[in-house]
Amino acid sequence: MDKTVVITGASGGIGSEIARVFAENGWNVAIMYMNSADEAKKLEKELISYGSRTYCRNCDVRNIKEVEEFFTLAEENLGVIDALVNNAGVALQKLFCDVTAEEADRIFDINVKGSFNCTKAVLPSMIRRKSGKIVNISSMWGICGASCEVHYSASKAAVIGFTKALAKEVGPSSINVNCVAPGLIDTKMNANLNDEDIKMLTDEIPLMKIGKPSDVAHAVYFLCSEQADYITGQVISVDGGMII
Repeated sequence: MDKTVVITGASGGIGSEIARVFAENGWNVAIMYMNSADEAKKLEKELISYGSRTYCRNCDVRNIKEVEEFFTLAEENLGVIDALVNNAGVALQKLFCDVTAEEADRIFDINVKGSFNCTKAVLPSMIRRKSGKIVNISSMWGICGASCEVHYSASKAAVIGFTKALAKEVGPSSINVNCVAPGLIDTKMNANLNDEDIKMLTDEIPLMKIGKPSDVAHAVYFLCSEQADYITGQVISVDGGMII
């Protein structure tokens, strides 16, 4: 196998695990990160030890010029991009009336515009080849909404709408576009939760446990594999059954 995937936000808890799963399955991995250079370089070394060819570079998904340059260099180093995982995202827990305009813009610019920019950069090549997989990372709160996370929930709902609409548009070009909606996953993003919060949340999860980054990563990999060639426009919930 000589396939290449671009993973945005690859230095984070879920992103790094997605990268590991692809590398373990023989894919080349382009690691896109924004701030966590040390974590990204450490991940790159780990993936190389698996035998994966890698490309690792800082990129702000909000900046279309930076994004276009990243994809150009990734292709020069690794070959054509077979799959894109739009994983970069930020969260915010705050009362709706207390969220500033700057905070709201940041959430939508990274979570939504970032996915638009990266998809726009990779799509022309996929359309020409009539082949490609795109997986967008949403959230269970994008499905049902969360109190004190209105802007985050709205941005992740937008990701779902983006997925469904784009799947219809590029389906004739044999490109699959799907979405994974994680639930409560054990990552730094949820480090602010105390033991009481976690117990309250796990009591609402039918499987009675918090998910692992690998649970999300394997779902993403499946959607990028040949086994998912006839699946598009879908939202796969990885939430232990919390949202049914």
